[in-house]
Amino acid sequence: MGGFKKFLLRGNLVDLAVAVVVGVAFNNVVQALIRDLITPLIGAVGKKPDFSALVLTIHGGHFKYGDFINVGLSFLLIAAVVYYFVVVPANRVTALAERNAEATERPCPECLSDIPVKATRCRFCTAIVEPPPNGQSARQPAAGAHRLRSTLHPNS
Repeated sequence: MGGFKKFLLRGNLVDLAVAVVVGVAFNNVVQALIRDLITPLIGAVGKKPDFSALVLTIHGGHFKYGDFINVGLSFLLIAAVVYYFVVVPANRVTALAERNAEATERPCPECLSDIPVKATRCRFCTAIVEPPPNGQSARQPAAGAHRLRSTLHPNS
């Protein structure tokens, strides 16, 4: 019983449960938006105020393509809302954090492998590397990097 209680109270499970509950509530809001606002607007253009009433009958079989249209609109709206209100802001925050984060690696001018900013020798090709001057971006090679000497070519 103690293991089950520990499993239920783990952080990830609680976060997932909250996400599911919020997702269901969000789905209800979007469904109401579609049913009460979007579908009547689209239906007014096509002279049909409710898509759910659209039915095609063939040999006694009823195909409720109006419900399918409602569900398709619901999916598109949910996807658009999630993209524009969750994905886009999250990408902006991530990009901003990456820009503001201090770089810890830079490319080796000889082999282009990532090495620590303060490294004086590449761990991959063993080239002697000068640290970039203060204020210069760590992701770009230091000025005069083409003049750096390699241990394989000490006279270059």
